Amino acid sequence: MRGGRAEKVRAMSLLSPPGPLVPADWLAEHLGRPGLVVLDASVGAYRGIRRPIPGSRTFDIDGALSDPADPLPHTMPGPEQFERELRALGVDDDSVVVAYDNAGIYSSARAWWMLRAMGFDRAAVLDGGLPVWEAAGLPLTEAGAEQEPVEPGTFTARPRAGLLVDRRAVDAALADPATTVLDARSRDRYTGRVEEPRPGLRRGHIPGAVNLPYLDLQVDGRMRPADELKARFAAVADGRERLVVSCGSGVTACVLALGAELAGYRDLAVYDGSWSEWGRPGDLPVTQGPDPE
Repeated sequence: MRGGRAEKVRAMSLLSPPGPLVPADWLAEHLGRPGLVVLDASVGAYRGIRRPIPGSRTFDIDGALSDPADPLPHTMPGPEQFERELRALGVDDDSVVVAYDNAGIYSSARAWWMLRAMGFDRAAVLDGGLPVWEAAGLPLTEAGAEQEPVEPGTFTARPRAGLLVDRRAVDAALADPATTVLDARSRDRYTGRVEEPRPGLRRGHIPGAVNLPYLDLQVDGRMRPADELKARFAAVADGRERLVVSCGSGVTACVLALGAELAGYRDLAVYDGSWSEWGRPGDLPVTQGPDPE
């Protein structure tokens, strides 16, 4: 084993994230440590609007880390593609991964959930994302600097069934008295008061789904404390322990999955197609208006 790799392995054995959410000061303290991989998981208009964290690498949910054969946006790629892309990012099986995004906590939770769905548990989300990091005066890469090449990693995809589910699983969840289906979109989108941002989709929500906007889980860009998260989930879950979460395209649903994990829920699934699939013109039922009293 080469000296650099041996040093990396020794350092990794001493490093682990404190949980699924890490504060900016923890990341700043460990930045540059062997075995720590920082991923910029920004999507859409949020890509490239801020200078990145030094050493971070692009986790491209809009591109290479979505299934190119699926017409729906942000669909989870197959294990071979995912493994190839994570290795290209320098991720090893024993790495510690911290994902962030330029919006705060928006698409970084998607990266975290995708890693979990592929059997990798040494991942976390940067609390508050790049806005909090920048506001704290922490280091940023020089404008225009290119990402440095990295040594390919040894990441192995080990898919876990049931963490990302399809519409048939959502149908089953709606009929299951032990499961709550949650919708992470804004109240106006959930009720159908506004048009969907993606052209051609119907307005409204899945009948039986309950609204919990992902921004309700945050204060000033950071996730709420665990006790507040528990209260918010308890108010909509009605005592059910299994949660299936949905959103527009499977991205902010993962913020609900993160919040639910922090609140103590363990039986969680993300509807990968979300409203981009369910809301298409067709025979799937759609409801408009608020939840029934």
